[in-house]
Amino acid sequence: MRAGTVLVVCTGNVCRSPYIEGRLRAAIGGGGVEVSSAGTRALVNRPMDPGSRAQLAAVGGSGEGFRARQLTSELVEEADLILAAAREHRSAAARTHPSALRKAVTLRDLADLLEGITSADIRARGEPGSWVTQVLSAALARRAIVPARQEQIDIFDPIGQPQSGFRRMAAEVDDALRVVNPVLREGLRIS
Repeated sequence: MRAGTVLVVCTGNVCRSPYIEGRLRAAIGGGGVEVSSAGTRALVNRPMDPGSRAQLAAVGGSGEGFRARQLTSELVEEADLILAAAREHRSAAARTHPSALRKAVTLRDLADLLEGITSADIRARGEPGSWVTQVLSAALARRAIVPARQEQIDIFDPIGQPQSGFRRMAAEVDDALRVVNPVLREGLRIS
């Protein structure tokens, strides 16, 4: 079974999405999942913001070699899962390519939908496709029983903020990934 692809989307592709990409790659990239990011109004070819790079370094990651890129219909079409930093990014992905309607979700919404799900639950569904596709399908199937967030939906945008803003962004991301990463990792049998 193919592991799958995850595309992380924010606005400039220099703060939130590269941090999320780095954290996801560290957690699940070893299982064959391809993780990348892009921006709806990307600061194309710019490196990761120093604030995000510092937060990533604090957890053992690196932003070295990272360059921002623009969200394109090709990137949306190729992804199995589009993780949006905010609902506006999910909407922008859908405007870029219609396939995003069935595979784009905010990071926090995905965490809410996956709370309490195990890889065994996902395998029991018998869905076809990559592991990432199966995880997304299981999450979306729970929309009828998991209330949608009404607040604290979007990951804080730290652009132009002091380091405390970047710490807030990292804490929000890490809190959501606390739920998402184990489900993805467990299914890929990453230790």
